[in-house]
Amino acid sequence: MRVLYNIGIFFYGLIIKLLASFNTKAKLFTKGRKGIFTQIKNKLKSEDNPIWFHFASLGEFEQGRPVLEKLKHQVPNAKIVITFFSPSGYEVRKNYPLADGIFYLPLDSPYNAKKFIEIVNPKMAIFTKYEFWPNYFEVLSAKHIPLYIISGIFRKNQVFFKWYGGFYRNILKCVSHFFVQNRESLLLLNEIGLNNVDISGDTRFDRVYENAQNPKDLPIIKAFCEQSPTLIAGSTWPDDEKLLVDLAKENPNWKLIIAPHEIHEAHINTIIALFPNSIKFSDLGTSNANRQTQILIVDNIGMLSSLYQYGKIAYIGGGFGSGIHNTLEAAAFGIPVIFGPNYHKFQEAKDLIENNAAKSISNQTELTAAFEYFSKNACGHLAKEYVMSNTGSTDKILQEILL
Repeated sequence: MRVLYNIGIFFYGLIIKLLASFNTKAKLFTKGRKGIFTQIKNKLKSEDNPIWFHFASLGEFEQGRPVLEKLKHQVPNAKIVITFFSPSGYEVRKNYPLADGIFYLPLDSPYNAKKFIEIVNPKMAIFTKYEFWPNYFEVLSAKHIPLYIISGIFRKNQVFFKWYGGFYRNILKCVSHFFVQNRESLLLLNEIGLNNVDISGDTRFDRVYENAQNPKDLPIIKAFCEQSPTLIAGSTWPDDEKLLVDLAKENPNWKLIIAPHEIHEAHINTIIALFPNSIKFSDLGTSNANRQTQILIVDNIGMLSSLYQYGKIAYIGGGFGSGIHNTLEAAAFGIPVIFGPNYHKFQEAKDLIENNAAKSISNQTELTAAFEYFSKNACGHLAKEYVMSNTGSTDKILQEILL
């Protein structure tokens, strides 16, 4: 199995290189790893002995960020190294000020794993949620470098718990301690003989709560919304956007702000075609005429987590695809959320529904009904209370790893 895995990694890298000539993400993925070991050597000193945080992408960075920042606050002299697997994380956070080095993670080959860990020489490694790289994990274990998984989430259908998953179960044995989100994850790990597990909860709650307490002020957005109730549609995809067309027409007294998941020109133009009387954020300016427009399309990244402060209801995209995006960012601001049918992998979505702070919809009729319900019933406080009741994961984790 190990040989097959390493062959798979080799061909994965080869395919990405072939795609790089016509795919932007593949190009960034490849370019960012070019000369990676020289980049690291030029940035770090072997005696730095940093704490290594690895994140798959931007979402995992935001999830693990509370741990990183509180650790840095408690141990100011600690050196921090961050790696990302995906361009969507690295390109947004490559200038994050608390890190002493930010890099793409070299692909998980035996050579890369050994070389990377020799150069970085981390004091400990902290991986967020569910990034499991066999070669990196084995080198860390062989060198007796503590490896922590934070905000871990495990499900019965994962390969670790299948009869043929022995190779991957052995990888988990390299982890020094698991901090998991729920009891199900703890029991699953216990069943395969792993008892170095604590239920600490999800660090995203700490992050979104902190963000809601100190949001970035967006005066142009505030002026656009004025006194009108506003629906914030975050991380939307085409299937989500099509559903919102009739809702906007039926509720002309409401403002609609759409912050799509993908902001490339073709997607933005598709949204404009759906909403011909809309305006892009980049064209908004301070004109009173522009502010009177009902629909605003956010054509940049980095604003969404602060946009929700101006909303009365949130629609979260992704539920008609592989899964919904971050519902907690909106809930932390005390606004109810609506999302599509593919939410069952997300415990917080199920909890918000149970707490009457969210509704899942499958079609236009259900969207209209959910919107009308939340526009007439004050349920936002239930969302905020749910977030507040689940904070504290960061402190639980740091109490263990800073012993």
